[in-house]
Amino acid sequence: MHFKITHVLALAALGTTLAFPACQTRPAEGETPTGAAAEAAAKPVVLDSAQLQAIVMRRDSLLADSIMKKSGQLPGAILPGKRIVAFYGNIRSKGMGILGREPKEQMFRKFEKVLAEWRPADPSRGVQAALHNVTITAQGTAGKDGKWRLMNSKATIEEVISWAKEHNCIIFLDVQPGHSTLAAELPKLEPYLKDPIVHLGIDPEFSLSTMPGVRPNQKIGTLDAKDINFTVSFLARIVSENKLPPKVLTVHRFTRKMVSNYKNIKLDPRVQIVMHMDGHGDPTLKKDSYQHYIVNEPVQYTGFKLFYEYDARPKPHHIMTPEEVIALKPSPLYIQYQ
Repeated sequence: MHFKITHVLALAALGTTLAFPACQTRPAEGETPTGAAAEAAAKPVVLDSAQLQAIVMRRDSLLADSIMKKSGQLPGAILPGKRIVAFYGNIRSKGMGILGREPKEQMFRKFEKVLAEWRPADPSRGVQAALHNVTITAQGTAGKDGKWRLMNSKATIEEVISWAKEHNCIIFLDVQPGHSTLAAELPKLEPYLKDPIVHLGIDPEFSLSTMPGVRPNQKIGTLDAKDINFTVSFLARIVSENKLPPKVLTVHRFTRKMVSNYKNIKLDPRVQIVMHMDGHGDPTLKKDSYQHYIVNEPVQYTGFKLFYEYDARPKPHHIMTPEEVIALKPSPLYIQYQ
């Protein structure tokens, strides 16, 4: 695809120099071009699309940076003004989390009770309800292409998005890439991410492309900063091209090796990154994990997961209350119930 020169005149404000494929001799002032000169003048000058895309992305990024520096965040940003509280799972599976474990209306009644606990726990910050659906799921079999993952059907994705809209929730589509890569899997979700209520989660635990022969659940996978940066750029482009508010990206983590080179993760105001403490166990263990793997390796915002099936066993262990979670430093702004 090529772009007309008129599409990039505004880039001059950035001081950007563009190289054109050819230069035409201009007629003297007052003269009218004729013949070949007139034909050349009538043709739009075209630019290499890859170069132009890079320039446009840079322009949008600079614009976003300038707005953020002036106002503190981009218009429509969810964080840090609200705390996101999510139910996690897969609506086609009873074993992956509370989202899907119980019948729809029963689950939403339970969710509303949870939201009612969070709203008064921190009156200074509103609560944004969310569903977090594992949409590309690591599998116990390799599949025809040997990638050990399976994507929800279009009908399933559209159904869970409709659930979110019915109940004034945002929604996260979560990716467990198996032996595939984020570069191969994320484009499949782009049509849905153009919806302003749809956000993204990525799960290093089930990212095994660097571990040949390892099945999901045999070892804990990993993602590098370059994978997270790819995801941020992918989301930032969707935000810019579709004039959307910032996307929220959650990155699951409960070991150090799940995310490598965290210092190289690059922030973009069009994408709000949540490093999400995904471990289960007694409150003391969870707090220690939060400190070691989230707080000690800071990126941007933090998240914290609570497990209905695992956190409260054995007694006297318990599922942490909103007040206990809020008291963590820094206070997590993304809370997920599984």
